[in-house]
Amino acid sequence: MSKRDYYEVLGINRDASEDEIKKAYRKLAMKHHPDRNPDNPKSEEHFKEAKEAYEILSDASKRTAYDQYGHAGVDSGSAGGNAQGFANSFSDIFGDIFGGHGGGGQSNVYRGADLRYNLEITLEQAARGTETKIRIPTMETCETCHGSGAKPGTKPITCPSCNGHGQVRVQQGFFSIQQTCPKCHGSGKYIASPCGTCNGAGRVKKHKTLSVKIPAGVDEGDRIRLSGEGEAGVNGGPSGDLYVVMHLLPHSVFKRDHNELHCEMPISFTTAALGGEIEIPTLDGHAKIKIPAETQSGKIFRLRGKGIKGVRSHAHGDLLCHMMVETPVKLTARQRELLQELESLNQEDSSRHSPRAKSWMDKVREFFTE
Repeated sequence: MSKRDYYEVLGINRDASEDEIKKAYRKLAMKHHPDRNPDNPKSEEHFKEAKEAYEILSDASKRTAYDQYGHAGVDSGSAGGNAQGFANSFSDIFGDIFGGHGGGGQSNVYRGADLRYNLEITLEQAARGTETKIRIPTMETCETCHGSGAKPGTKPITCPSCNGHGQVRVQQGFFSIQQTCPKCHGSGKYIASPCGTCNGAGRVKKHKTLSVKIPAGVDEGDRIRLSGEGEAGVNGGPSGDLYVVMHLLPHSVFKRDHNELHCEMPISFTTAALGGEIEIPTLDGHAKIKIPAETQSGKIFRLRGKGIKGVRSHAHGDLLCHMMVETPVKLTARQRELLQELESLNQEDSSRHSPRAKSWMDKVREFFTE
């Protein structure tokens, strides 16, 4: 029988966040957990199905592979696991309610948290690529105890409260509730002599400097993943990843739209009317374009290949120059006299010299006469 779509199994959209994935799995696990439905074999199947979907979609790399290639893109052979695996996965999310690790005596080995770093770069750096250094706060394995949390020369012992099971039973009236051992917090191990450097945590807070290579063409919101540069794992678990997120600083001349660049170019009233040649800036220097006579404000000139070549693009985008006719200011008496004379000449045949104004006025008249 073919497998159902993992998003369909959890009842979520394909753009669901990590929290939404976790909440959906929590709801299904509560409903179908075998311990709650001992007489319903279908519930166990539903639980297995939900767990498999959760384990794939909660892992960023596996989710990406699944989104691209479906079930063929992920190794689901171990996703379903056995009954012990179900209990462990269930208790990872519901440990505070059902008593931590269902298998008992687990070592509480956890992967370190992923970190996010927002990096601001200029448009030029994004277009050409660059290399920069960043300094981030993180949790790293304690060098004194090598992550065990115990004072050098000692080691964690079996928890005397739960005998290493990680769980204790509490009697409440007619009910016996199994919960996480408060002494070892579910690990089954107790640190009698904590490490003086990390106070038994096994990790310490530090700052580290990393070199980040930014490829040419990155855009706003693009992420660079530095594998293993996140927080250190707990009790020897693997480190998380660091995601460096690109943010483009505003540019004084250009605005970026994917691989295209836009700029506003002011031109004089006379150049717009008579035509001419102007010099415009590009990321590679300067270029010249010819302005035809009678150019109107808002006219766009496209310069092929003068934009940006994106990370996944095969060619450069274009540069679009938006012409903005600039009205003269601080006129001299002579300039004012010449403009008044020009206006008088225009009025003699306004429909010819100002066709857009004539067309607009005709529409206004039609509007009020209807």
